[in-house]
Amino acid sequence: MIEFPDPEQADDDGLLAAGGNLQPETLLAAYSRGIFPWYAEGQPILWWSPDPRMVLFPVDFHCSRRLARRMRQNLYSISFDESFAEVIHACAAIPRQGESGTWILPEMITAYQAMFTEGYAHSVEVWQQDKLIGGLYGVLHNGVFFAESMFSREIDASKVALAALCERALSENWKLIDCQFHTAHLQSLGAREISRREFLNRISD
Repeated sequence: MIEFPDPEQADDDGLLAAGGNLQPETLLAAYSRGIFPWYAEGQPILWWSPDPRMVLFPVDFHCSRRLARRMRQNLYSISFDESFAEVIHACAAIPRQGESGTWILPEMITAYQAMFTEGYAHSVEVWQQDKLIGGLYGVLHNGVFFAESMFSREIDASKVALAALCERALSENWKLIDCQFHTAHLQSLGAREISRREFLNRISD
């Protein structure tokens, strides 16, 4: 198994190490130390531990009036772990504002599908009748959901997925949902930044 450096050795951007592999045991070792892979095509595998860290405590999820109204209308149905492959492929395929290409490369898809098969990776699916319109995926380990990516094909569909994830997190007493880096979108949903040290303390409790 790969030995990771102390996360506190990461540079100012959060980059900690390069190289290694994406085997399930390597990924679990990384997540248990608050480290995750993120890299582009043509790069080696890059491992990150940013400071500060963006997290969402499930109790803090902000459900806007518009989102609450949509959810009350029962326009969508929610499932868990029913279509992991379809979710991760959608996350890879759907472009994001201000970004070109995707970091969810074929080897990443293979790696997380292996994690799903072994029971570590999970997905949330949002359906409109029989059409998958939104979802997210990540890794659940030691009571922490390390969120990796989400997608939406209809307005608010990814928010519905996150709301369902937070509801599951509260019912199962998860510690927190890791969101990795700050975005205004995540902040609007109740996520906030904490120091790397606090993050590492919380996930190791």
